[in-house]
Amino acid sequence: MIAIIDYKMGNLRSVQKGFEHAGVGDIVVTDDPSVIAKADGIVLPGVGAFRDASANLKASGLWDLVLARVAGGTPFLGICLGMQLLADVGLEDGEWEGLGLVPGTCSRLPGGVKVPHIGWNTVTYPRDCSLFNGIPPEAAFYFVHSYRLEPADPSCIIGLAEYGVPFAAAVQVGSAYAVQFHPEKSSEMGLRLLANFGDIVKETRQ
Repeated sequence: MIAIIDYKMGNLRSVQKGFEHAGVGDIVVTDDPSVIAKADGIVLPGVGAFRDASANLKASGLWDLVLARVAGGTPFLGICLGMQLLADVGLEDGEWEGLGLVPGTCSRLPGGVKVPHIGWNTVTYPRDCSLFNGIPPEAAFYFVHSYRLEPADPSCIIGLAEYGVPFAAAVQVGSAYAVQFHPEKSSEMGLRLLANFGDIVKETRQ
């Protein structure tokens, strides 16, 4: 079972439907710690402000649980704001604590480009990763964001895009994967990525 964490940020149902359309079964949207504690995979989507997302995760009691599950090797997928929250700190209207799973900073996209960044952008792959199995080079995905995760160690970057400057479109650290784009809104290639995460979860469970 894959648990999509409900922490009151964004349209979680669209992510659930994306997995279902990708042929991944047994998906549940939940804020129940007992369900998340036994899930085979965890997804943290989200749309909105870093500060509110961080506060909601802490208030729900899910912050430490997420960290413990990832530390134990449970496959994790962060989407959009769910990727940004992996940073040590978010710099949106102040400084806010992130989960610290990907050491680095979540900062605003640079000046000189229209913000938010909305639309389709191609993604290139600095290294092989099973999250992108079967997805061709230069495939396009749908982005909606004003901030980006800047990892302290660029070797964790598994997907790169460019909007004014190159930025991390996808990262992996251990069992934690994350994408800045919205796979559930990215047509065939996005569904392929969600199916790949489902395969990662299956392989880990076996």
